[in-house]
Amino acid sequence: MEYVLIFFIGICATTLGTLAGGGGLISLPVMLIIGIPVHSAIGANKVSNTISSFTSFLHLYKRKQISLKDSLWIIPISLFGGVSGGFIASILTEEKMYMMAIILLLFAFFTSFIGKGNFTSNEPFKMNKISVPGLFCIGIYDGIFGPGQGTLMLYLFGYLQVSYIRAVGLVRLATFSSCIGAATTYISTGKIIWPLTFALLLGSVTGAQIGVRVAEKLKPQFVKPILRLVTIALIIQIVIEKAL
Repeated sequence: MEYVLIFFIGICATTLGTLAGGGGLISLPVMLIIGIPVHSAIGANKVSNTISSFTSFLHLYKRKQISLKDSLWIIPISLFGGVSGGFIASILTEEKMYMMAIILLLFAFFTSFIGKGNFTSNEPFKMNKISVPGLFCIGIYDGIFGPGQGTLMLYLFGYLQVSYIRAVGLVRLATFSSCIGAATTYISTGKIIWPLTFALLLGSVTGAQIGVRVAEKLKPQFVKPILRLVTIALIIQIVIEKAL
């Protein structure tokens, strides 16, 4: 019964994560509530996110929604950002990590009301003075803390006038890049509970496929309201975790 629950958690979390980020709002708290050790729960999330994010990217690539030319350069930047974030996390206190997460999410939330990006344009995604440092900084955030990485990236792509469906594909590629190193680490340290991880993985792959198909039909004007709701939920979750 536990495996069935984990499977459906994977579907719900990854569907949300694909559409607006914030899938960890669902998966990690529920896994902890049912008694899965925290490192095993995080490791299961990293392994499942690595595979599911790549499958959703591959789906959009095959449908020619995104090209390798405007996406492959994301991998080294996100990877280097994640590694840098992991190093920074080792010297930050937990309180400072929580505060950084809240400040970044609040910044993204309020700037979404004044920014012009609404995912209706289809500008090419290029290396420039905004995209490179933006991706790198979000990679650092992912390495330090994690929850909300996909949401922050969608805000960035919206600001850069990237269409929503292309933004989803690019976020999933960046998620794959940042998760693969972490997943390898958790596997090598023996933190993975494989039966539960496979159950979550199957659910996540299913959720990823549901998410990209919904994203292809989602009207751009609905994207920012969904992002804002997810952002508020993330901030509330972080505040509650800090209080506990």
